[in-house]
Amino acid sequence: MTCRSASQKRTTLPKQPLRTKVVTIEQAKQYLSKAEEFLASAKDDLTQGRKIAATSSAVHAGINAGDVVTSVRSGRRSAGDAHSQAVELLRASGPDGVALARVLGRLVDLKPRAEYDPSDIALGTARQAVEWASRCVEIARRVLAPQL
Repeated sequence: MTCRSASQKRTTLPKQPLRTKVVTIEQAKQYLSKAEEFLASAKDDLTQGRKIAATSSAVHAGINAGDVVTSVRSGRRSAGDAHSQAVELLRASGPDGVALARVLGRLVDLKPRAEYDPSDIALGTARQAVEWASRCVEIARRVLAPQL
């Protein structure tokens, strides 16, 4: 983040420290269960034409999948108010984390539209969100599998 003064010089503001919580493997398994439940709901909502609900559930599936990966890789999950912190923590969680961070960033960008904006979600957008959530959950399953 940058600010410009009257002379238009760039000043970089300090990054906020990542807020995290310690997570056990048992809790990581619970996050995977939540991710799978949100994904199942997103798929059902999409089938029933509930585009807003499908998109919102897809976002939450991705967020929980991210918590699985960071939990397994670092023993921590993001506890910050901004989902961008979860994405940042994922980027430090190996190749699977980087891959999931890329997709989760796209999903998180849809969260305000799905949950706070009064306008509708296009069918194509909802389908894409569910596909992205499926990728996130698949990565989470793969990362957690050796722990089972």
